[in-house]
Amino acid sequence: MTRRKTRKIRTTTALSCAALATSALLAGCQDDRGARPSSTSETSAAPHGYVEGAEETSEQQSRLVLADAGTGAVGVLDLITEGITPLRRTDGIRELWTDGRFGYLRADDATYAVDSGTWTVDHGDHVHYYRAEIRHVGRIGGQDAARIHSDRAVTAVSSDGGDTELFDRKKLENGTVPRGRALTGSGAGAVVPYKEHLLVVAAGAGRDTVDVRTRGGTPVASLKEPCARARGEAVTRRGVVFGCADGALLVREDNGTFSAEKIPYGEPVGAGERAVGFRHRAGSTTLAATSGDDAVWVLDVTDRAWTRIRTGPVVAANTAGEGAPLLVLGEDGALTAYDIATRKRTARKELLAKGADSAVIEIDTSRAYVNDAAARKIHEIDYNDGLRLARTFPLDFAPTHMVETGR
Repeated sequence: MTRRKTRKIRTTTALSCAALATSALLAGCQDDRGARPSSTSETSAAPHGYVEGAEETSEQQSRLVLADAGTGAVGVLDLITEGITPLRRTDGIRELWTDGRFGYLRADDATYAVDSGTWTVDHGDHVHYYRAEIRHVGRIGGQDAARIHSDRAVTAVSSDGGDTELFDRKKLENGTVPRGRALTGSGAGAVVPYKEHLLVVAAGAGRDTVDVRTRGGTPVASLKEPCARARGEAVTRRGVVFGCADGALLVREDNGTFSAEKIPYGEPVGAGERAVGFRHRAGSTTLAATSGDDAVWVLDVTDRAWTRIRTGPVVAANTAGEGAPLLVLGEDGALTAYDIATRKRTARKELLAKGADSAVIEIDTSRAYVNDAAARKIHEIDYNDGLRLARTFPLDFAPTHMVETGR
């Protein structure tokens, strides 16, 4: 991805961001798939990949959704134009999630959706990259929302109490929050839309079952392999991974048939050392999760193998997978790279002030991003070049929470 070296951040509107992107990226660099008619009268049928109201580009359009827990400030940083679009303030922000396009702000009073205006559609043999208007969409759930997962048709919002509401994804993309539809009998776990179905976790009498349902909620199958005390999930190219007390459960689909395979730790693991929250690059099959206070698990889904790396006190971890290093941010504010195969440290960089508890590591195919709330900055790291600091983005608010979109 081409990135400018200037460090000046420009405040702009959503429409001006789109205009900048169009002039910078689309002129002369878009292939035939990216071209679209100025009006539908120019062609009898919309070209492949055409999306109403969006521009298709030749490369991923990465953006960062940022939120300040103290002031309620919310903004979207475009990593190509380096402009930041401010959105409506939201008081009492406690968590921020993403499904690749939308940011979901869990606040004291409710959960709100913001459209980052950038996303990727993967067709397997080729992909499409889009950018559109950045906007605040509205309230999508209560203040007790605990997990949000989406596919191209439905967004599932699960609460702490076990209730799940399903929302029409297309209406969200059009800028409105539709009326949610309750999913009955969903249990107390996550609900993950996958392969035109819903995977319902912690179902059944023993609450260790993953059920497969239609998008309408009709039961299809209960997978035989159990997942005791399920916590944490990730969608990968090879299936959906759920964290279980004894390892991970990989759920796959083949020609309409769903199957589950356990990936055990291979060693005794205490409750406080199990993987409960997975981080990874979108499209990667290598996942990272903290293990207790001083180690990180790496799960290679392709090889069905776990690796535990002792790192010392850890705040955040992530990896791009496929030969890339494991990145770990320590409690001392230092960023460290580890070779996953040897478990050895390969690079270290003093990055944040000590005590950066809210920091996360977002990662893509060439860069990693770390939010520095105390310094009101975002750091862009070239993890393939000895953790070189590639760019720094100064902000006028504290980025307590951060997610990357465009994936």
